Amino acid sequence: MFDLDRFVEACRGSLGEGDSLGALREVVAREVADPARVIAGLGRPERGGVECLYQSPDLTVLNVVWAPYMTIMPHNHNMWAVIGVYGGREDNIFWSRIAGDAGATIEAAGARSIGAGTATPLGPDIIHSVTNPTMKLTAGLHLYGGDFLVSPRSEWEPETLQESPFTMDESQRLFEEANLRAEAVPHARPSPLPTA
Repeated sequence: MFDLDRFVEACRGSLGEGDSLGALREVVAREVADPARVIAGLGRPERGGVECLYQSPDLTVLNVVWAPYMTIMPHNHNMWAVIGVYGGREDNIFWSRIAGDAGATIEAAGARSIGAGTATPLGPDIIHSVTNPTMKLTAGLHLYGGDFLVSPRSEWEPETLQESPFTMDESQRLFEEANLRAEAVPHARPSPLPTA
């Protein structure tokens, strides 16, 4: 079964290594390779949301569950991240900053799909948006190289792609709206996650 204390200890032990991002990816990949173990330790997700599992000045561990068909606007982290999916799939669009007449904005620069049982590192300068393309929940362990919950960062308005300060209130609103949409569509509720 997934043991949060042991997992955090392994992550903290990887922070001092030469390629700490690669080492952390390996730690996360080992855990999400067996989704049933993660679910046995954390519980079966029932709806979208963000749960803080560990928070310190140099490491944050979140359990993030994307509601069916949920999309979150482009945003940055201003720190490295490792995303390990243990159920479902998340599609990432990566964005690059560009200068324009109305000021700095972004344009799409690439994409990557992260499926159950895989872990992907993201550099500190990454800007990405995330979509759960399925009618089921997608769940993952998200690690960040700092105190992610208090660190200032940006988000980009989905239609105009104009930058503004990230707010946790706006993020929570998006999760709640996605949950309400999923609850209104009965076929969108099943979870792809294995039984623990």
